[in-house]
Amino acid sequence: MSEGNSGSGGGSRLIGVGMGPGDPELVTVKGVHALGDADVVVVPVMASADGTDGGEPGRAEATVLHYVPVERVVRVVFALNERSDRARREAAWDAAGRRVAELLRAHPVVAFATIGDPNVYSTFTYLAQTVSASVPGTVVETIPGITAMQDLAARSGAVLTEGTEPLTLVPVTAGAGMLKDALAGPGTVVAYKFGRLAGEVAAALRETGRTADAVWGSALGLPGESIRPAAELAEGGPLPYLSTLIAPAPRDGGRGGKL
Repeated sequence: MSEGNSGSGGGSRLIGVGMGPGDPELVTVKGVHALGDADVVVVPVMASADGTDGGEPGRAEATVLHYVPVERVVRVVFALNERSDRARREAAWDAAGRRVAELLRAHPVVAFATIGDPNVYSTFTYLAQTVSASVPGTVVETIPGITAMQDLAARSGAVLTEGTEPLTLVPVTAGAGMLKDALAGPGTVVAYKFGRLAGEVAAALRETGRTADAVWGSALGLPGESIRPAAELAEGGPLPYLSTLIAPAPRDGGRGGKL
């Protein structure tokens, strides 16, 4: 996937715009300008059981509508609720890519809005691959967005890194074992998409002694926002899928001790 700066000349342009974790005020100025300059803004929507538009606006769409009139927004179905059937997921990605390719043949500049950052576990990556193959010469650009871990750190007061500490980001969709391995190492560990495995995440924190300072959050910046100590994870059932966990690095309380 090629990247360029906004304003690149020649051919069609597909711009992946990071919309942040949900709070409309956390969209960057550059992102807002990209949305305004695009001929069409594509937003991914959840597929229903039969593979059609599920109807409910996703988080990216809800954020986009703060900045773009609805008539310039095009909803494209992504099988975002499909986790077990890889072939079905890839077919949905390809179908969405073909739809965006159609839009690019009719419009010079198409923006694709994605929650978080378009280069961090984003559906935009899959879409761009299909579009680049379907519309040769398309310039693919990305505009970074604020990530959920940054927003949760700011809202909770958790410090992500100090001095020489590493930072590890784990998608719990890969299994709680990967998270446990990361927690057993040094530095801060961030877990994404862990809501359905909240119980296993709580167990991994306990087994590695990392529960005390850990915090989790969901629906950041939205009316249903929840930010709580990780010690409460074992008290309830599954959490929203897009929940984020921060387990800060073990620190001795001294300032600059790791520099």
